Amino acid sequence: MLFNKEKRIKYLGFDDIWFIVIGVVVLSLFIDFIFNNSFVTKPFVNALIDWLISLFFSILNWTVLRRILISLRIKFPRFQDNIKRICLVFLLIIVVVIFIDISGGYAFSLVFGDNYHPLERSKVLALILVITIMTTAIYEAIYLYVQLGKTIREEEQAKQVLVQAELDALRNQAQPHFLFNSLNTLRDIIDYNTKEDAREFVDKLSNVYRFILESGNVHLTPLRNELKFAKSYIHIQSERFGDNLHVKWRIPDAVLDKMVVPMSIQLLLENAIKHNVISKARPLAINVTYEHDLLTIENNIQPKTTTLPSTKLGLKNIEKRYSLISNKAIYIKQDEGKFIVSLPILKPSDQKENYAVTDY
Repeated sequence: MLFNKEKRIKYLGFDDIWFIVIGVVVLSLFIDFIFNNSFVTKPFVNALIDWLISLFFSILNWTVLRRILISLRIKFPRFQDNIKRICLVFLLIIVVVIFIDISGGYAFSLVFGDNYHPLERSKVLALILVITIMTTAIYEAIYLYVQLGKTIREEEQAKQVLVQAELDALRNQAQPHFLFNSLNTLRDIIDYNTKEDAREFVDKLSNVYRFILESGNVHLTPLRNELKFAKSYIHIQSERFGDNLHVKWRIPDAVLDKMVVPMSIQLLLENAIKHNVISKARPLAINVTYEHDLLTIENNIQPKTTTLPSTKLGLKNIEKRYSLISNKAIYIKQDEGKFIVSLPILKPSDQKENYAVTDY
């Protein structure tokens, strides 16, 4: 860890090599000056020995406590655990400093005999503890400052991606051809179906727009809400395509309270409808299934010949939002005439910790 710059920056927030070098030298000189002033009161050789002893303790304390600091940050990476981690750090500071001083003092007393008195070390323990706590506080302040900046940047990125997703969804649903087809479908329902059918169609259409507007400030939504939105969208499309569009939903009720990225399922359904032929001779079959914490949307591939090549921006948007919110990735594959996308089903605890509590 000491020689790996990337890990130093990751777990400490900055490259602390020069901080260590300067810190241990200044600390050892300061301790020696306060309690012995060896270079003034003693011969140079004796003063040098006293300072080297002080330097030894400074290096040992700094190295051990730095290792403890990094280990606790690896074990407790979440912002919610900061208070627990900091309390443990300060408790271990007291234990480590006292242990190193007593054991080191005893070892030096064996080497130097009467020239080294371990009991006198007790006079400097309080000052060493104060200086060590101050040094650790500097590490903590820099780390929290860097993490807060990172969190703010990720939050801003997530907001930008979410806003882009909303704009894409609104643009897609507000396109003239979508409104034109929806209104034509509604007119046909009014002419040939019952009033209840027309009312249901209008309700589903309003559900689509309502969900887009209401999901504007959230990064995760319950699966039941996303499915309601997606099914409303499919209901509208089914009125248009009839039996030529087959959508099967196989999702257990037990997972409906888990979370997904808003508009992700609907966007995948929309892509399948937009990029594939849907006709009586070539019906489009879409399966939405759940297994092993993955929600899979699968459709048969029968691309339209007149459609422009897909930019895959919708998929990239979903991938980006999942990468910002959690450490779980979506899975995309094309196999044997099937296009398959699997979305991780998340729990609130699956969110990146520094991302889930941005206002820490």
